[in-house]
Amino acid sequence: MNPPDARAGRAGERQFDALLLDFGNVVSISVFERQRENEAILGLAPGTLGWLGPVDPRTDPLWRRMSAGEISERDYWALRAAEVGRMLGHAAWTPLDFIGAIRGDDPNRAVRECALRTVAQARAAGLRVGVVSNELELFWGRPFMERLALLREIDALVDATHTGVLKPDPRAYRAALEALGVAAGRALFVDDQPRNVEGARAVGMEAIFFDIADPEGSFARVRERLGLGRSVNTP
Repeated sequence: MNPPDARAGRAGERQFDALLLDFGNVVSISVFERQRENEAILGLAPGTLGWLGPVDPRTDPLWRRMSAGEISERDYWALRAAEVGRMLGHAAWTPLDFIGAIRGDDPNRAVRECALRTVAQARAAGLRVGVVSNELELFWGRPFMERLALLREIDALVDATHTGVLKPDPRAYRAALEALGVAAGRALFVDDQPRNVEGARAVGMEAIFFDIADPEGSFARVRERLGLGRSVNTP
């Protein structure tokens, strides 16, 4: 007998119709995971970028302030970008400048393989897939987005760069659900910020917290919750 499909409800019907993902740190490999590589790219001495955010909050007082709600995530990255810019003689660096300097020539290198695998499996299973981000274009830029293969594989993108509505505002989730054409109770949401996870739950979605310290395990939990198999390869 085959194991029960985690997507199936009591009547044997699929529980979820859509997967809704955050982009930064969830779909994309976080800055924190590549700090030694970032230092080499920027010509900084090893250990200069000692702040590791959620990978090791003890190293990052500014991240702890953001997690406590004292500053926004946009504030966090604005401060970090300006800090790194000053090290390099650039007085007015923005997050777009910083991320542009470290991401390399191929935008697709910034995407987690486990994210690609999960999206491919979700679509193969007939689920709709969307991305809801607070600052995708603001931080990464339009040229990056135009070359990002993953964005051609999803059904909906809602970016607060243009809407002006940031998670955990309920309107951000509702806009994404409307774009996907699904009800809140039929979508599984994934984010690395606890407040955004709670915001999704408040509008009726099931939500999974994404642990940046364990990206493979986090996406494995997503696939398990959706009842996805393990045999679908990425293109």
